[in-house]
Amino acid sequence: MKLTKYHIDAFTDKLFGGNPACVIPLNDWLPDELLSNITKENNLAETAFFVRKADRFQIRWFTPEIEMDLCGHATLATAHVIKKHLNYPLDKILFTSASGDLGVSFDDEKYVLDFPARMPLPASLPSTIEDSLNIQALEVFQARDYVLLYETEDDILALAPDENKLKAIDLGNGGIVCTARGSECDFVSRFFTPGASIFEDPVTGSAHCSLIPFWSEKLAKQELLAMQLSDRKGVLYCANSEDRVKIAGDAVSYSIGEIYLQE
Repeated sequence: MKLTKYHIDAFTDKLFGGNPACVIPLNDWLPDELLSNITKENNLAETAFFVRKADRFQIRWFTPEIEMDLCGHATLATAHVIKKHLNYPLDKILFTSASGDLGVSFDDEKYVLDFPARMPLPASLPSTIEDSLNIQALEVFQARDYVLLYETEDDILALAPDENKLKAIDLGNGGIVCTARGSECDFVSRFFTPGASIFEDPVTGSAHCSLIPFWSEKLAKQELLAMQLSDRKGVLYCANSEDRVKIAGDAVSYSIGEIYLQE
């Protein structure tokens, strides 16, 4: 069996920026163990697999460790593949997923994700996480991810969590997103995933399902510009709309290859 693999940089208009993902179209679903092994072999933070069913696309996301319930950058990368490489003719792509129905529309060269909002609520931080931080947060919240609010963008840049101390904690599909008001945008963030093969995620669309309603309420704005301050950096154009969020960004194709599976 031969599969086509697309390597896409998402949430960037420049190669080697944003967050890389592999995207693999399937005719039918393969066994979960095989999908997991393909993802491990790809050795990126996320691989998205999709199957077309009538006018919709079923999508699933895998890290080298687990299957995720939602992934923003790999969904954007998948939309890029469907639109640019598979020449999808319609103005909106509809996905079905573990997180319900998702949509991706097109605005000039940008892809606009329509995702569920996940407003974080006040929470306490496990001592393991607290002890791993070189700078303590002003406030702590939680939805799927822990959301740590900091005073300044400089605090976010200076964060250096102790990865070894965090190895013992299991956050399931969640992670730790650290955020503050931005100096050249509305808010900035960084995202850490204890126990994952890639400790700091470059650009995390799913975390913005919480960051957008959080900052929309705090800043009394419905449209926001966000930046994720990883080494690769990413720019996200955001909008808050009640129980949904819009997350827009660019994508760049890096490579197209073939996977050969033994029958």
